[in-house]
Amino acid sequence: MDIELAQGDITTWRVDAIVNAANHTLLGGGGVDGAIHRAGGRAIVEECRLLRADRYPEGLPTGEAVATTAGDLPARWVIHTVGPTWAKTTDKSELLRSCYRTSLAVADEIGAATVAFPLVSAGVYRWPKEDAIVQALTTLGSTPTAVRTATLVLYDEPTYRLAEQVAARLADRG
Repeated sequence: MDIELAQGDITTWRVDAIVNAANHTLLGGGGVDGAIHRAGGRAIVEECRLLRADRYPEGLPTGEAVATTAGDLPARWVIHTVGPTWAKTTDKSELLRSCYRTSLAVADEIGAATVAFPLVSAGVYRWPKEDAIVQALTTLGSTPTAVRTATLVLYDEPTYRLAEQVAARLADRG
């Protein structure tokens, strides 16, 4: 799988699936989650309500993922995953890595060849950005999948630059 870095607004990405850094309710929130729900429209909310009623009455567990329509977004699907909150997480990496692994597994189930990921948990959940980038890149690079291209979409330029530096360090380690 090719792993790319990009800067921008994930809601504008033309890929098979975008990953949503969702909250447990699946009904929208702040940050990436709110942006995806606003841009995607009612179809996403309606499908998330059905998932909540049928499969996840207690909410989507941390580290798991599920797909819905993308509504009005240019992508075909949204893969919702719930990242861990830095301050509340004892194991500081396994649940975060699980978000990327389960999102790739869902992408395989729906036949998505191109997937755009946000930096899960690094916003309102306050995961340190450098470690979040390391976890994202190493997990994406080591998880077997049929996905051809995974793009890590960083919202702002400082985070994008940091991701470039982290990727270069990881590449040097071989």
